[in-house]
Amino acid sequence: MILAVLPVIGATYDFSPVNDIVSQGIGRGAYPGAQLLIGTDDGIIFEKSYGNYTYDEFSPTVTDESIYDLASVTKVVATTAAVMKLYEAGLIDLNSKVSKYLPEFTSYGKEDITVLNLLLHNSGLDAFVPFFTMYTKRSEVLSHIYSMNLSYPAGSKTVYSDLNAILLGEIVESVSKQSLDEYCSVNIFIPLGMRSTCFNPQGKLLELAVPTEKDEYWRMKQLKGEVHDEAAYLMGGVSGNAGLFSNSKDIYRLLKTLLKKGVYYDFDSSKEMRMFEASTVELFTKRFEGLPYDNTRALGWETKPNMESKYRIACGEMISENCFGHTGYTGTSIWCDADRNLIVIFLTNRVFPTRNNNLIRDIRPDLHNAVINAFDKNKE
Repeated sequence: MILAVLPVIGATYDFSPVNDIVSQGIGRGAYPGAQLLIGTDDGIIFEKSYGNYTYDEFSPTVTDESIYDLASVTKVVATTAAVMKLYEAGLIDLNSKVSKYLPEFTSYGKEDITVLNLLLHNSGLDAFVPFFTMYTKRSEVLSHIYSMNLSYPAGSKTVYSDLNAILLGEIVESVSKQSLDEYCSVNIFIPLGMRSTCFNPQGKLLELAVPTEKDEYWRMKQLKGEVHDEAAYLMGGVSGNAGLFSNSKDIYRLLKTLLKKGVYYDFDSSKEMRMFEASTVELFTKRFEGLPYDNTRALGWETKPNMESKYRIACGEMISENCFGHTGYTGTSIWCDADRNLIVIFLTNRVFPTRNNNLIRDIRPDLHNAVINAFDKNKE
């Protein structure tokens, strides 16, 4: 039996079924290793590292210091968090046109797209553009986005798109006069004590980076400490859509802050400090209402998707409607159940050695359901 004790309230949970699901995923070849962290705003309930960096015989063992390529989890841990800070500072108006911050973004019907449209993924932009087949430079990627036609009327439906997040990253840089990585580091990561969270890891952090794919069709090498996402790579590894590396402990610090309505503990001053206003956390993490279609997104964040989706939902069927989180293509996911005051962080490199491995699709919902089942049993 895998027991976990939460020191603050003395609760004991049996996470044996959860542990088995993660371990069986390694046995099935869904991923070579993983980090799992379960917690509340009071503390960590369960934390464990599993497996190895790769399937190679002498591959390093995953530890709690290992860092993973977060892929699209970057969109919330970095980009959305930065937008929240700049919104509070009065430097970003969610209802303002994108062109106010990026003057190049005005042609072909895009002049009326707002920052809110980007956050809600209803901007009218395409879901995906294979930039790596056409370009080699960051400037070329941005020029392409600035000159695109809309593929549907802005505000009429949700089409999840990396392009929205790329533009949000550019807005952060435009208004802050800092690069996205520098802004996030100075204003979010360092204050929260997220010392292992960065773009383009170097030195010790590069050593700790878990490899992603063996790229055999473009970069022709094993990717380690180099962003897996092709668009983010063309953007220099620092992009609003992807590029962030981190581990479960660091991410927990941010999610705990959000569950505590923006408050965090500053170890340097031994005081509680405020990262975000409670109203900002509420605005960004609650499902956005009042749209002319059935919306399940918050601002930047996902909420519990429609059960009628093509695949089982990553957060599982048991999570409350009052939840927010995000997933990443490399095999990463973070979810907060606000009703239960529960955090689940599950990081893997499921794209090793190839992105064609999709076994994690069933593992993630089973894992989240098992976590909630164990958590709820303790309350009975």
